[in-house]
Amino acid sequence: MPSACADAKTNSLPAAPPLGEPAVSPLAVLPRVARETVLDRVYRTLRRSLIEGAFDPGEVLRIQEVAARLAVSTMPVRDALGRLVSERALEALPNRSIRVPLLTRPRLDEVAHARTLVEGEAAALASRRIGVGELGELKRETDAYDRLMTKGGSYSARAAYNHAFHFTIYRAAGSAVLLPIIESLWLQSGPFIRAAAEIYDGDDGLSATHHHRQIIAALQAGDPEEARRAVGADVGRAFDLLRQRLPLHEETGR
Repeated sequence: MPSACADAKTNSLPAAPPLGEPAVSPLAVLPRVARETVLDRVYRTLRRSLIEGAFDPGEVLRIQEVAARLAVSTMPVRDALGRLVSERALEALPNRSIRVPLLTRPRLDEVAHARTLVEGEAAALASRRIGVGELGELKRETDAYDRLMTKGGSYSARAAYNHAFHFTIYRAAGSAVLLPIIESLWLQSGPFIRAAAEIYDGDDGLSATHHHRQIIAALQAGDPEEARRAVGADVGRAFDLLRQRLPLHEETGR
């Protein structure tokens, strides 16, 4: 007759699966990992470079050269460039080459107006939702930007801090509709911001982070209209500088 101890051990064991059903593998608890294709990586790299102004206005992007630089075949590069053309971040020319758009006055005015409207609305929404942690992050990013400016940091480093600052705000807005629109506008305005950064000399008497600190104050106060105004002033600063200092192509940019 089995002992009580043996019965206890038997009862503590997991039940066997019913006949005909496979046992559940311990690996079943692991989440699936999304597979990123080469095309995804190429597109993401080019997109980030455009947003940060890595390319000059009017610069021609040759598929073979881009592929060699990224150490990939030409097919994902061709597809990624085509996607960026459809998003108006790049433009296709009649000779089938692809270039970064030129700085034309109509394009500058249109992108500046759209960014002011959409990003101002996102900032107004964020003023009602942003938390203490996000405000702290904005302050840290602004302080880091100031330190970078005193050391003469590279444009790419400054662009990265500026992008992080603004998108901390736009994600805090909590709008799944506005965020992709803003991302598209930044994609289109990268060359403008790069050109403005190259001619910025502080002649307006304001520090590089003047408007960022005004934005933080408005968000901290929960003031949607002041947040809208401060973001509009920050966005407009770069575009106003280009209007004043650079000769812009008038209509087609051809």
